[in-house]
Amino acid sequence: MAAKLKKGDKVVVLTGKDKGKQGEIARVMPADNKAVVEGINIAIRHTKQTAQGQGGRIPTPMPIDLSNLALVDTAGKATRVGFRVEDGKKVRFAKTTGETI
Repeated sequence: MAAKLKKGDKVVVLTGKDKGKQGEIARVMPADNKAVVEGINIAIRHTKQTAQGQGGRIPTPMPIDLSNLALVDTAGKATRVGFRVEDGKKVRFAKTTGETI
């Protein structure tokens, strides 16, 4: 099945502690049905100091379920994603505005 959300998409969080916040998808994990969004769902990870770098408390974005994310359209509102065929290619489009992504 084609991915509705991809790396680089601007999304808004629908539920949870970060509800309403917007960010860009840094990584998608389709097998787990999760995505990592920059600046969203931040957890503090404690790391040991190594020869390569400093240790300490490192803020790290954690994966969030894809069902809790929605694509942001050109108007800045959350939208669902649909698929259609244009010029023999399958493309994604925003359901609110109807324009291709």
